[in-house]
Amino acid sequence: MDGLEKVLGDIDTVVWGPFFLIPLLLGTGIVLTWRLRGIQLTKLGAALRLAFFRRKDEGADDHGDISQYQALTTALAATVGTGNIVGVATAISTGGPGALFWMWVTGLLGMASKYSEAFLAVRFRHRDSKGEISGGPQYYLKDGVRGPVGVVLATLFSVFAVIASFGIGNGTQANSIAANVENTFHVAPWITGVIMAIVTLVVLVGGIRAIGRVTSALVPVMIVFYVVGALVVLALEWRSIPGAFAMIFHDAFTGTAAAGGFAGSALILAVQMGVARGIFSNESGMGSAAIAAAAAQTTHPTRQGLVSMTQTFIDTIIVVSMTGLVLVVSGVWQSGGKANVLTSMAFDQGLHTHLGGWIVTIALVLFAYSTILGWCYYGERNVEKLLGRRWVMPYRVVFSLLVYVGATTSLDVVWTFSDIANGLMAAPNLIGLLVLSGLIARETKHYLDNDPRLEAAKHEVDSFMDGRDGAIDSHWEAIKETTVVKR
Repeated sequence: MDGLEKVLGDIDTVVWGPFFLIPLLLGTGIVLTWRLRGIQLTKLGAALRLAFFRRKDEGADDHGDISQYQALTTALAATVGTGNIVGVATAISTGGPGALFWMWVTGLLGMASKYSEAFLAVRFRHRDSKGEISGGPQYYLKDGVRGPVGVVLATLFSVFAVIASFGIGNGTQANSIAANVENTFHVAPWITGVIMAIVTLVVLVGGIRAIGRVTSALVPVMIVFYVVGALVVLALEWRSIPGAFAMIFHDAFTGTAAAGGFAGSALILAVQMGVARGIFSNESGMGSAAIAAAAAQTTHPTRQGLVSMTQTFIDTIIVVSMTGLVLVVSGVWQSGGKANVLTSMAFDQGLHTHLGGWIVTIALVLFAYSTILGWCYYGERNVEKLLGRRWVMPYRVVFSLLVYVGATTSLDVVWTFSDIANGLMAAPNLIGLLVLSGLIARETKHYLDNDPRLEAAKHEVDSFMDGRDGAIDSHWEAIKETTVVKR
């Protein structure tokens, strides 16, 4: 096992090192931010209104399987997970408080990446032989990036997405739930594993519509519950907040001592941990959330792209910030404790009661379980692309059984494995986003020039999109009419 850990550690160092994924991830975010004219800042307010107040596009019911809001909550369910609690603790305890700054950078730039991949997912989505929408990088890389390069990128993405679904979307989540429930409520992991496996299979049999109904009810409750708890801690520790921000910004560019006072956490470690755990948390650039976005009932890719973009804002700028600030103001990040209990310790200390651990455990159960549901959908869409529709149900059964395995098995190497799978999954998607950035920027500009407030009705959208020149009209026809993938 030690040998396996070393090999995985070496691979992880290369994948998430300064010469591969980190510059590709940040560079793609910078390019897309520039080409889209800072859309994550200029349209954030309109996007939040569309996502949480209008919630659906009128007249778009026949253009998808679930509402825009359900697509958003499904993606949020998959991203707001252990990364927001355990992942943040790992990043800060290893890379110092400065890692939180780099998580913010990853999030802000990642909003442009999240917009772009959701845009493309709707732009190039298909219907399968059962009439369900299927889309994401496994389709837009193949259809958008012409020739064998697109086929290779799409295939690589699908393979790594299926592998990642058993790591980030299953093993780490189930294990974190079982460990925290045992620690807080003294319930044996096998009992937690059995319950989760059964409930997971029951929900998954219903497909994306069932997942959408569950996540649309669960996600708002779990996020508000956790954020309110964190705000109470910060309110009680308000005197420490200015110093915490000063430490975060200072250490982001200088590095700091690691957990337990271990000397000299280098700047590169702060950047590496911040970016790696940032993408683990918000999944921007990975392409995973685009799979849920493809199923949305929307009148135009731009609208769903903007709705999906708010997911990264909520995940990183709000939820991750809450965890990070509680860890820093409490000073618990320096204790040398295990990452899966650091946040509970910080909440306990901040609230001066053991109720803090209960809050974190309940939030973690909700976060991680919703992630399991969302990631099964991501995995099955890629299984369908690789092997055909008939393999979807066997995948759901195996996925549910592995929830039990994850809950009852020591998974010390799974976090490293998940980092590697995430990185290898993100790479082909990021390359595709760069190649297709011109198309994204051109069609986004045309739409926003005609509907800057995102208030146009479906017939108005059809009118100003159909009024363009013939070459661009052909693009719009591809958006309006999805094809059937026969399996």
